[in-house]
Amino acid sequence: MYRFLFRPKWIAFHLLCLGAVLLMINLGMWQLRRLDERKEFNAEVVERSELPPVSIDELLAEPDFSPEEATWRRVTASGVWLPQQVTVFNRSQGGLAGDNVVTALEQDNGTTVLVNRGFVPVGVDQPPPPSGDVAIIGTVRNTQGRRRGELTDEGLALTEVRRIDLDRLGPQFPGTVAPVYLDLIASDPPTEGDYPAPIPPPELSEGPHLSYAVQWFIFSAAVVVGWVLAIRRSIRSRRIENPDGKMEQMSRSARQSLHISDEVGSEPVSGAQETGERSGIAAGEAPAE
Repeated sequence: MYRFLFRPKWIAFHLLCLGAVLLMINLGMWQLRRLDERKEFNAEVVERSELPPVSIDELLAEPDFSPEEATWRRVTASGVWLPQQVTVFNRSQGGLAGDNVVTALEQDNGTTVLVNRGFVPVGVDQPPPPSGDVAIIGTVRNTQGRRRGELTDEGLALTEVRRIDLDRLGPQFPGTVAPVYLDLIASDPPTEGDYPAPIPPPELSEGPHLSYAVQWFIFSAAVVVGWVLAIRRSIRSRRIENPDGKMEQMSRSARQSLHISDEVGSEPVSGAQETGERSGIAAGEAPAE
């Protein structure tokens, strides 16, 4: 009864269902890993942003300083704004398209810190930074390297860029450029007007990863249920066609003969009976009507 499950087309069906289940389970596990990474990221942002602000010189002087571990910390800096500004184009904020404005802050000790002063919508002129001495507080950010498939910012003195790549921007500013840049939170004196608008902190939600994982697991369970139902339906249909379980043991020619005799409404005649009838006819007996 169950030998049909090992036919080639059924084996292909089993393998297809198995591959789909394994694929969906792996996708669900990948979403759970993404969820764990998001939770870890959120915890790092909260922990580092709640630390008391320190001067950027003090942060850079720490023995175990690394840009990755310093990201999202708050620091202070002071100096004068340099007149040259760099536009980071193709940005959006608050539902508006625009640019980010990056300005270099030259400190008294000769260290230059690049500061993302904020977002300016399309059609709004970029306001110049305040002149004279200024004190700022900002969030530490790591350099933005070019990812695979992204275009490269070309040129010697870059005024418009796709990303804040400190290795590319550093050589065009005086002094030693800090290995991190800052997202401006506040400055004294502040920039006049509403723009540049400060860059908002990252969203600390867990995202849709958990719901996506649950969906993939549900899909994989649905495939298993469909596989079971398909097998049960095939078994039930075979039992209806062959209730005594002997149909599959009969030869193909015998099954065809049985179907033909059913169609004409006659019963199959045995060899002995046919021989007797022929001998009766030869003796002069008439066939029974």
